[in-house]
Amino acid sequence: MTTTTISDEQYDFAKSRIQKEGLTDHITLLKKDYRLMTGDFSKLVSIEMIEAVGHEYLGSFFDKCNELLQPRGRGLIQAITISDKYYERAKHSVDFIQKYIFPGGALASIEVLEKLAQDQAQFELINSESIGFDYAKTLNHWHQRFLSQIDKIKSLGFSNEFINMWRFYLSYCEGGFKQKTIDNYQILFSK
Repeated sequence: MTTTTISDEQYDFAKSRIQKEGLTDHITLLKKDYRLMTGDFSKLVSIEMIEAVGHEYLGSFFDKCNELLQPRGRGLIQAITISDKYYERAKHSVDFIQKYIFPGGALASIEVLEKLAQDQAQFELINSESIGFDYAKTLNHWHQRFLSQIDKIKSLGFSNEFINMWRFYLSYCEGGFKQKTIDNYQILFSK
């Protein structure tokens, strides 16, 4: 198994965890931009990374998936998406999340992702499943855990402004998933 990240923190965490679990002979960890990846893979998985790709680079993301995936290989993309009816407007605006939480982040719609997978990369779509309602529950649990640690968070020097912004973010996203304005999809495809 090969995995990659461009985040120093993720790399260090993953390296430590892989060593701790005794998996260094089974997992190759790279600190490399996915666009620079080479190789021939029977399976490809991308978990909530496509949100950082940007609207203008979605096509090249799928081109890279096609380049890396072997014939008859399978791929899975888990992506937070925006409702198809809001996609065009969202492409040209900056919301709270983009301004304060994930600068440069961009949500595609499920329709756009499926179309690129099928038409541009020539993948066969096997399944596309919404897990957004479960994600809303997850966000609620994160929010409750965050609240249970408020004293510890304050002791680390985080301001009330930060705490309120983080609480708003968690609630905003939970509501978005419940109302289906945003969703979380797992898209399974084959080459």
